[in-house]
Amino acid sequence: MTETPGYEAALAQAAEIYPGIRIGRPGRSRGWPVIGPLLNLLRLKMSLDMDGAQHVAPGAAIIVSNHLSTWDPVVTVVSTGWHVSAFTKAEWYEGLAAPFFRWLGQIPLRRGDERSTEWALDMARRALADGGKVGIYPEGTRGPDHGALYRLHQRVLVPLLVGSPDVPVHAVAVRYTPKGRRTVARIRISERLPIDARTMSGAEMTEVIRASLVELGELRYVDQYAFVVKARLERERLARETQEAEGSGPAP
Repeated sequence: MTETPGYEAALAQAAEIYPGIRIGRPGRSRGWPVIGPLLNLLRLKMSLDMDGAQHVAPGAAIIVSNHLSTWDPVVTVVSTGWHVSAFTKAEWYEGLAAPFFRWLGQIPLRRGDERSTEWALDMARRALADGGKVGIYPEGTRGPDHGALYRLHQRVLVPLLVGSPDVPVHAVAVRYTPKGRRTVARIRISERLPIDARTMSGAEMTEVIRASLVELGELRYVDQYAFVVKARLERERLARETQEAEGSGPAP
């Protein structure tokens, strides 16, 4: 692959943004030829029911998906054979799973950090310019209800679309259904979405993606951010546990 001017400089910049953290080569992983085929071992755990990959032409594409599980990007890759460089929480690069994300060439992003966001968008644009596919999960976190799609964040999604206006955009809806000892992962991929980043507003583009995900995945839309709903559910759980603990205490 011919190196795009500035890629190595961007990696050097990452060392300042993520000090002491190894991030590999986002969008240009040298480990993909090995780790890609190994991902097929997932088929021992899951049955994959995929439809729509034929809608996506070879070369650059932006893949926008709902987010139910840590398996979401893996089942998409295994079912299609695509190499997708997805925006990934930077925290994953500090744990035992870090080598996996480096080998896949994922793009670390630290939420709420403007410098990290700009750097991640730059790496995504480089991956697209190389003819690669970039994945994004704009719900921001795994949804607490597997039958729902939560409000999409625009902070990374819209700049990605605007910065690559000629790149096709496709929606990917994933759902999981237990079936005996295995799980069926249902992956549905849309045709190229009718998005024109030159003429449409961020809200209009987001609405097209939202509607496609809801229809593809047969999902119920919740007009709240997933992290807000999860925080509320956690508060309610703690309140119930407190009430139960107080109710089971010794009688006065």
